[in-house]
Amino acid sequence: MRIDVRGLTFEVHAKGPADGPPVLLLHGFPQDSREWDGIVGGLHDAGLRTFALDQRGYSPDARPDGKRAYRMAECVADVVAVLDALGLPDAHVVGHDWGAVVAWQVAARHPDRVRTLTAVSVPHPVAYATSVKRDVAQTLKSAYMLFFRTPWLPERLLSARGGALLRRIAGGHPTTEPDNLTGALNWYRAISGHDLKGLGPVTVPTTFVWSDGDVAISGHAARRCAAFVTGDFRFVTLRGVSHWIPDEAPGPLLEAVLERVSPRPPR
Repeated sequence: MRIDVRGLTFEVHAKGPADGPPVLLLHGFPQDSREWDGIVGGLHDAGLRTFALDQRGYSPDARPDGKRAYRMAECVADVVAVLDALGLPDAHVVGHDWGAVVAWQVAARHPDRVRTLTAVSVPHPVAYATSVKRDVAQTLKSAYMLFFRTPWLPERLLSARGGALLRRIAGGHPTTEPDNLTGALNWYRAISGHDLKGLGPVTVPTTFVWSDGDVAISGHAARRCAAFVTGDFRFVTLRGVSHWIPDEAPGPLLEAVLERVSPRPPR
C-alpha cells in the first residue's frame, strides 16, 4: 500500500492476519523492506500483522532533496505519521541498522507508540556515540561513515559496475537500486549531535540482538546498550553471524522477536 504523509508517499507492505497485533519493520542501509522476507512468514504464522516500511530515501516517492531532509527528527516523524495513517495507536517495532536507530529514537521519544522494541545490530544511539569516543575498536569500525558523508563520490563508487561494491558491502544480500543511492547516503550526511539531544533511556520492553561477526558494531558498544534501557531488557548474541542478521540468521532473529512480542508464560 501507499501512504501519503508529510508531503511524501511511502511504500508500506502490509501482510498477515488482518486482526493480528501490529509489527512495524524498519530496514537499514543499503537495503529496503525485502530484508525482512526471512522472518515475516514466521510472524504471520504466530498471528501477527506486519507492516514493512520502505523509509525516506528508499520509497520512490519519498526521496526529498538535500541532506537536511534526512535528519533523524524527520525519520522519526515519518514513523509516527505512518502509524497515524495506518490507524495504529501503537505497534511492536523491529528495526535493523539505521532502522534500529530510528526504532530506538521512536521508543525513547514516543514510548506511547511502541508496545515493544526489538533492535537488531545497532545499540541505543547514546551507547553507540560514547563507544565511538571511548572504544578504539568502535572508532575503527565507524570510520567508513566519513566516506559515506562525502559528496557524490560514494554514489559513483558504489554504483559502478552495476553496484558491485554496494552488493559486496551488503554481503551479497538484496540492496536498494544503485541509481537511488543519494537518499540512502543522505542519512549519513545528516548525522548531527542534535540527534542525541534530550534522548533518554528506553522504558518499553526491549530486546537487542547483536552478532559477534559484526563489522560495524563492537562488543563494547553492544554491551553498553543495557545501561540505556530501564524497561525489561534482553541482550541476544548470535555467534558467527555478520552484520546482516535478518538475511543470515532469520531463524534465531525470528525467535528473538517472538520471545519479545509474544513471550511465553513463566513455568
